[in-house]
Amino acid sequence: MFSFHVYDHQMPRGFQNRFSTQYRCYSVSMLAGPNDRSDVEKGGKIIMPPSALDQLSRLNITYPMLFKLTNKNSDRMTHCGVLEFVADEGICYLPHWMMQNLLLEEGGLVQVESVNLMVATYSKFQPQSPDFLDITNPKAVLENALRNFACLTTGDVIAINYNEKIYELRVMETKPDKAVSIIECDMNVDFDAPLGYKEPERRPPHQEEPTEEEGDPSSYADMDMGFRAFTGSGNRLDGKTKGIEPSPAPLCPSDIKRGIPNYDFKVGRITFIRNSRPVPRKFAEDDDALNRFIAFSGEGQSLRKKGRKP
Repeated sequence: MFSFHVYDHQMPRGFQNRFSTQYRCYSVSMLAGPNDRSDVEKGGKIIMPPSALDQLSRLNITYPMLFKLTNKNSDRMTHCGVLEFVADEGICYLPHWMMQNLLLEEGGLVQVESVNLMVATYSKFQPQSPDFLDITNPKAVLENALRNFACLTTGDVIAINYNEKIYELRVMETKPDKAVSIIECDMNVDFDAPLGYKEPERRPPHQEEPTEEEGDPSSYADMDMGFRAFTGSGNRLDGKTKGIEPSPAPLCPSDIKRGIPNYDFKVGRITFIRNSRPVPRKFAEDDDALNRFIAFSGEGQSLRKKGRKP
């Protein structure tokens, strides 16, 4: 595969086929005209004057047109593509996030040079806010947003618009070079943990609660049992107070029995536990008699007694 990246470093700076000039840069919001150019803010391309197109057409440059932007005052640089050639002479318009990366103010000077970049094969991004994790399919959203970009530069913080919200992502790594072209390429994308993201605390595995030891039944009587039936005082109709003093029977420790937990309990299941008591013998005999009953097997009685007449 033939690559122009080698010639980009070996060609002398004054080579006639290299485009290099300076412009005063402004954000897209300063672009005059009735049309809304908010689409420029959603990508990584700039707007240049018509004279740049005339000069580029006379040079033997490769397509697509890619440029290197440099702020010599802060020694910051990035790479971009070109969207249109409709700016005023001596002026170029940049997306706001690109001006932030270059530390440029409105009307600042920026050096624009034509470059040839290698095609990207891999890139890694770091979201600058944990809110990026709220997106259901971040790779699909990023792939759709990168259609408005021409190239990526390691260290840049790009901005993408999704659901009327701006998400910033830092380009952590690009292969095979620190600046790559992403036009018509097959690129693998990876994400780093968002800035300020904290791993959720992992709860320890559920530990079985220790079984309570059987206490002394004599201590149950000292416990507050709450409501007890028939322990209140009464009133007589004749108004006398004799014989109405409450005299509750003392509660013996043997009368208090601790409940036995249902170890087979399952969530969503209700179990009705009934006390099983031995059936008295009398009822058992009656049940046996009922079980032995046969219909129409008894003897009949007659009002008349049969016998010989005297």
